[in-house]
Amino acid sequence: MMAALDQSSSPPLAGGGWGEAAAQTLLRYARDMRSAPTRAERRLWQGLRKHQVAGLKFRRQMPLGPYIVGFYCASARMVVEADGVSHIDAPADAVPDAWIMDQGIRMFRVANSDVFSNLEGVLIAIQQAAFPPPGRPLPQGEGET
Repeated sequence: MMAALDQSSSPPLAGGGWGEAAAQTLLRYARDMRSAPTRAERRLWQGLRKHQVAGLKFRRQMPLGPYIVGFYCASARMVVEADGVSHIDAPADAVPDAWIMDQGIRMFRVANSDVFSNLEGVLIAIQQAAFPPPGRPLPQGEGET
């Protein structure tokens, strides 16, 4: 479940920016979210922590820009989100997803039900998403201008 900073909760600082107060609020909110994970996040974290997936380091409830993402791997530049049914094709996820992808970060969403029914399969899928196969080289002459 991705969260965003509710900028309506505090007025902007002088000059119109959200500045340090917003960053502190976001960090505090991320800490609160780490201390009260959903059941699916707790279970997924058991499989992601301690470099268990291909030696990758994941951080949970990580602030990225104006959002807090469920799990983030900096070396793979990938976000993993464990989502309930309400997030399937949810329009509210489009804006944060677009922002994250504009930063060159891949988004990997997994259903809570899959986390509970097939955690090993989910972890394998995360590993494959973290290390996508290299693209096929263009045939000779194609792609040249």
